[in-house]
Amino acid sequence: MGVKHDSPMLEPAVRYLTIRSLGAPAVLLSLAMQGVFRGFKDTKTPLYATVVGDATNIILDPILMFVCHMGVTGAAVAHVISQYLITMILICRLVQQVDVIPPSLKSLKFGRFLGCGEIQLEPWNWITSLIVTDPLEMALKVLCFLQASSLAARDGPTIMAAFQICCQLWLATSLLADGLAVAGQAVLASAFAKNDTKKVIAATSRVLQLSIVLGMGLTVVLGLFMKFGAGVFTKDAAVIDVIHKGIPFVAGTQTINALAFVFDGINFGAQDYTYSAYSMVGVASISIPCLVYLSAHKGFIGIWVALTIYMSLRTVASTWRMGAARGPWAFLRK
Repeated sequence: MGVKHDSPMLEPAVRYLTIRSLGAPAVLLSLAMQGVFRGFKDTKTPLYATVVGDATNIILDPILMFVCHMGVTGAAVAHVISQYLITMILICRLVQQVDVIPPSLKSLKFGRFLGCGEIQLEPWNWITSLIVTDPLEMALKVLCFLQASSLAARDGPTIMAAFQICCQLWLATSLLADGLAVAGQAVLASAFAKNDTKKVIAATSRVLQLSIVLGMGLTVVLGLFMKFGAGVFTKDAAVIDVIHKGIPFVAGTQTINALAFVFDGINFGAQDYTYSAYSMVGVASISIPCLVYLSAHKGFIGIWVALTIYMSLRTVASTWRMGAARGPWAFLRK
């Protein structure tokens, strides 16, 4: 990740990640169950669980970090507790609707499960399935942010601190659009299944319109907050100065980000997984070299220029797919 052995960031980072890793099973389970509830068109239960878990995290953070003097260890412990709390809430609600625990191993029917995957044993189908799966797409998305974090870490604690604050604000506000993406995904999946093209067009238009409005509103709010409220995160004047340099990118890209996230939901609702994966390969192949080159020449600003290019390419790729009436959108030619 670019952190040198004599860096003051190394020891706290290792300690934090080691503890946070204990929450990995809870994260995987909660994500899987959130997908199940979305399939039921129940977005309230995941929201309730997340709010309870995050509120717990927010309450425990200052207590463990400052009152108990645990520092970053306390932050990690608070997060792990919140993750397992979210998982327990979702499990308790899910067992009321489905049989989560099988009565016997035979009822799992592993034979039928393996039989459904016979086609994947053919070499080409197996390789193709690996290329177009959602995990690859998600891995490439994460890789771009990991690369950006690694490059920021090479510039020392001040740049890294400013980058992380900017990045967390950038993602937290952008992910508000994920609510629109989830709603669009559920509605579109149902409309495509019924071959209701009018509903597909209406739902797609509405979520895209709302994402633009949301993005523009977030640009104003986030720009003002970062300008006058950066002190909420740090009292270090050098870090605050660097944060101010990131305002045009963090706040200014909110509309692009909102569209990118909403297009993800639209593509999944249309079951356009193959194109999503392939387009993400293309986006990453351009964005990662841009990150390396621009960070080497422009430092902190270069990283954010590259991330702006990354999100813009994601939006352009999805816009082209729909505008060209390709794949599931072929009906638009009519």
